[in-house]
Amino acid sequence: MFNPTRFPKAPQLALIFITIIWGGSFITVQYGLNFSSPILFVALRFAAAAIAVIALSWKHLKGFNRKEIFAGFCIGLVIALGYGLQTIGLKTMSSSESAFLTALYVPLVPILMWFIFKNVPHVMTWLGVLLAFLGLVFLTGNGFGAIHLHFGQIITLLGSIAIAFEIILISHFAGQVNVHRVTVLQLIFASLLCFMIAPLVGEHHMPQFHWQLWAVLCALGCASAGIQLVMNWAQRRVDPSQAAIIYAGEPVWAAVFGRMAGERLSALALLGGLLVVMGVIISEWRPKFLEKSKLQNNQSR
Repeated sequence: MFNPTRFPKAPQLALIFITIIWGGSFITVQYGLNFSSPILFVALRFAAAAIAVIALSWKHLKGFNRKEIFAGFCIGLVIALGYGLQTIGLKTMSSSESAFLTALYVPLVPILMWFIFKNVPHVMTWLGVLLAFLGLVFLTGNGFGAIHLHFGQIITLLGSIAIAFEIILISHFAGQVNVHRVTVLQLIFASLLCFMIAPLVGEHHMPQFHWQLWAVLCALGCASAGIQLVMNWAQRRVDPSQAAIIYAGEPVWAAVFGRMAGERLSALALLGGLLVVMGVIISEWRPKFLEKSKLQNNQSR
């Protein structure tokens, strides 16, 4: 049995490892889209992920209750929207650019929490949002002279908002539900919802058989299952802020894999990607001097 006292940095190393896999998934998805339409690809991807999680968590899958079904449906809905929109966007841009735009979900989470639950964001969150916005401006490739978002960028940003809601919902239901059962349910609902949405966006036929497609789907299914289970295990031992900083490496790894695959971002877009990553990190950074000042102000009241 794993002993955390012997390997105290194992959770952090595990998160770094899955972040590398996560970053590599963008170029993998883009390759898979050569053989399938976007929404059906996402539906098949999460069906494969559900099967993988069921195989890994079989002994935990007993006694589903209404709250778990409700939580699974809500999370599955935003997963379907988030990854569906992201995958559609990948048809029009490089995997590197998609990863940088998707990473904007990190500073978006506290902003949305502010609107929904009235939790006032930390000053560092606002600074991170500012840097992320500047990065978005440069990622468009236009700079400040003419800020225009093309269809793929708009769709990917909407997907980023949906993924931010996924994080919020997971946090909201945490501690109220069984992680294994909800993970299976959210993947099943995400897959079913995408199968239902596909005809509405003109995707009426399942993709033809290609061994490359099924190899990609199996790989992504296993990767998604492993990522989810490792996150659930590691984040019980890793501070959320530290985890968010580790996840900021996702678009960096996506850019590395994209570069290896022959993608070339412009210097302006690379600067934008750097600012997005900096914004993600800074939005979760809590300098000790600010925390100390905040504590003193609270005590003086």
